Amino acid sequence: MKSEIVAQLKEQAFEMRKMIVKLAGKVDIHIGGDLSMADMMTAIYMYKMRKDPKNVKWPGRDRFLLSKGHGAGCLYVAMAMAGYDDLDEIYETYGKFGSRYGAHPCKVQNPALEMSSGSLGHGLALGTGMALAGKMKKEDHYVFVMLGDAECAEGSVWEAAMSAANFKLGNLVAFVDRNKFGLCAATEDSPNGMKMEPFADKWKAFGWNVVVIDGHNMEEIVNALDNLPPENSDVPTVIIGNTVKGKGIDFIENNAQWHNGFFSTSEQLEAALKALENSYN
Repeated sequence: MKSEIVAQLKEQAFEMRKMIVKLAGKVDIHIGGDLSMADMMTAIYMYKMRKDPKNVKWPGRDRFLLSKGHGAGCLYVAMAMAGYDDLDEIYETYGKFGSRYGAHPCKVQNPALEMSSGSLGHGLALGTGMALAGKMKKEDHYVFVMLGDAECAEGSVWEAAMSAANFKLGNLVAFVDRNKFGLCAATEDSPNGMKMEPFADKWKAFGWNVVVIDGHNMEEIVNALDNLPPENSDVPTVIIGNTVKGKGIDFIENNAQWHNGFFSTSEQLEAALKALENSYN
């Protein structure tokens, strides 16, 4: 049964990537990071997260916060696949004035979102507050937060990490899209960047349960989610997913020039879709 679930999630992740690529055929998106976190987002939205798309404020729902708000394209596609939104509306209105689908998520425009995000470093702090509120109310939901790895250069991330461990928030689960790239360079090689390593050890030192996985291996992602401590436990968990920026399209993988961008011609879009197809065969 588990092998069937993993196979289905792999297929859904492939479909998610195709939708992201087609969105990038219409508008400039942060495609590199969208593609790197797609497998983890598929498992969160299509497998683990308790939700009710027809009742977005259901008290028993798990909360999801996109701290790396520039990954909005992937988030919107995940929500569409999970039944929250209409994919055609995303394609037609993404980034336009007044749209529910801004280049960064806005909960004022889209009430299904738990937070507005764009400025990096805020999501884990908000997630810590939500998890603490849930614990004080004796609720049994998780709070999931997706961070970028370069985002973890922000001091507010570590203040939140320290607070979450201090308040024993076992209902808080952070995912880190560890694609090892920031805006314009690799995190570990940039002379002007902030090196992350030893990354897992930092989280351990802050008192977190640390799980390191291949962020593109669906079986490892599912196992990490299946083995989360219960919501009423005392230790927050971070799942560090080692990923590839631009995963699935060979000519943009690990290419800092594709932090954001779009496929400006039909030929370029077709080449991207073909590369994606080849990567799954």
